[in-house]
Amino acid sequence: MAAIAMFPTPLRASRQCTRLFASPLGSAPLSQRGWQALSVTEARSFSAITLGSRSRVQANTLRKKVGLPCAIESRLARSVGQQKRYSAQKPTDPDSSSSKKSPILSKLPLRTHENIYTVPNILTFTRLLAAPMVGYFLVHDHHVAALGLFAYAGITDLVDGYIARRWNLQTVVGTIIDPMADKLLMTIGVTCLAVNGSIPVWLAVIILGRDVGLAISAIYYRWISLPPPKTMARYWDFSLPSAEVKPTTVSKINTALQLLLVGSAIALPVLPETVIDAWSLREAMTGFQYLVAATTLWSGLSYVFSKDAVKILSKEEVQKRIARAAGKKP
Repeated sequence: MAAIAMFPTPLRASRQCTRLFASPLGSAPLSQRGWQALSVTEARSFSAITLGSRSRVQANTLRKKVGLPCAIESRLARSVGQQKRYSAQKPTDPDSSSSKKSPILSKLPLRTHENIYTVPNILTFTRLLAAPMVGYFLVHDHHVAALGLFAYAGITDLVDGYIARRWNLQTVVGTIIDPMADKLLMTIGVTCLAVNGSIPVWLAVIILGRDVGLAISAIYYRWISLPPPKTMARYWDFSLPSAEVKPTTVSKINTALQLLLVGSAIALPVLPETVIDAWSLREAMTGFQYLVAATTLWSGLSYVFSKDAVKILSKEEVQKRIARAAGKKP
């Protein structure tokens, strides 16, 4: 034990290398992993006197003999650890990365909503906003401003229909809000003109009565055609198509005549009196009013007896319309 305590510092430090000194002195050779320079006999022959008398050169030689295997041992341990970490990061199953997954899109439910944010629908919404402003200007006798907004509504009514047909942007909600915007403009315009005395009250009652009847019918058909669950949130969700309203030919003619009647009644106070008297426009307006009343009654009856006016959409038709709105083949 005294000899071991008197070992030089390099030799005692070398005992930290556990693999080189796995066995005690005397029971196994100290040389492991290629260390053949220092043997057990030389280790036993060490004593305090001989170790003290050795020269510094011999001590350095001994330090090199002990330190070189430890350095090799530590480098090998680091390389083995890096290989283990690298192998742990690799996937255990090489075929798992290349395995094909089941298609997710095929498991998703079919779309039940259509895109309602199209240019024709946006133009129709602007007509809906313009209708109350027309009524406000009529009540306050601003006929020029009312005539300008009414002209805008008429132009956009033609433009949005052309765009929808030209670029295949027809939607179910468009078939609902387009006549709704026309009827709202007609309802507000007819009511305000009847209050001002520009048109007779009996004509306003016929026009508004027909529109009220069509509105009640639309509410009814929307409810019965709505797929379950029938909730108010789904009822007012116009991106969920359920029924389609097809205006009859007589109804289209009547709508054009009504718009012309309201526009003429708005523009009549703007025209000079000399022009009105020269062309007998007041007498022409009276005859035109009777014509509009007759076509209004006829168009209302056409919705009652026509089988193609209202069509409840099936699931296949709903999917075709949604696919067409999304730009895909049905």
